[in-house]
Amino acid sequence: MTLNNLIRSFRSSDWVLIGYFVYVACLPPFFPDRPHVHFQPFLIAVAVFAVHLALAWGAQTRWGTAIGIVRDWIPILLTLLAFQEMEIFLPRKFDHHFENGWIRQDIRLLGQWHVRALIESLGSVLPYYLEFCYLVVYGLSACCLGLLYLTGNRRGINAFLTFYLVGTLGAYALFPFFPSEPPRLLFPSAMTPTVTTWVRVLNLWILKKGTIHVGVFPSAHVSSAFAAAWGMFFVLPRKRIAWVLLLYAFSVSVSTIYGRYHYTADVLAGIGVSLVAGAICWWSLSGRAPSTR
Repeated sequence: MTLNNLIRSFRSSDWVLIGYFVYVACLPPFFPDRPHVHFQPFLIAVAVFAVHLALAWGAQTRWGTAIGIVRDWIPILLTLLAFQEMEIFLPRKFDHHFENGWIRQDIRLLGQWHVRALIESLGSVLPYYLEFCYLVVYGLSACCLGLLYLTGNRRGINAFLTFYLVGTLGAYALFPFFPSEPPRLLFPSAMTPTVTTWVRVLNLWILKKGTIHVGVFPSAHVSSAFAAAWGMFFVLPRKRIAWVLLLYAFSVSVSTIYGRYHYTADVLAGIGVSLVAGAICWWSLSGRAPSTR
């Protein structure tokens, strides 16, 4: 098979990933003040393109069925790579001019409007639920893929991934432009939850060990959760699972603010990213046969 034919066999979700990594590879000249940025994004983009070429070739061989399954799941790993790559754009120092404005919104929402007190009015019930919602967002894409397999909707996986990737990577793409630190670190005494559960302790440990530090705006937790919901609305003939995911996405939004993982501004921006991403994907994929989405 020729190189041209291999490229023509790329799926829409493949192009989203390739386009994102090429976009990041073009960013370094615009951020000369970021000490860790060198040639890494270019090498990563080349590697991602090579992986997609290899998978497209493998799909045409006698191992095509197995390679097809790998193509369904590999975007999850590449999304993690995209997340970690953003750490390259860590600034020398933060000036906190974004955060000093955003924290005032949080104090108004959680304190003056009594949202924190309302969440904690039933003791640990709602805090436990919200922290659990925040925890499981890390495996959300894998859960959705598993559901599509189990419900016999595997042919919709590429369309779902397109929604999910545009919504998630769309948030990552903005991180370098809004260097910022999370409220739990920068304002540790401002509206911190007064109820601590083991799930919160686990969330804080995961963030300490595995998160990046370049920025928190917009919230990729929120944008990815909503993007997953929009994707499931698009591909599932019955919408019950999609409605559950939409409720879950709203819960994640509340949990990120209550838990002080994000500012309210981050959450609103994350919802906005997901809405724009969902609209673009819906427009571009509507009218196509499931096998060509």
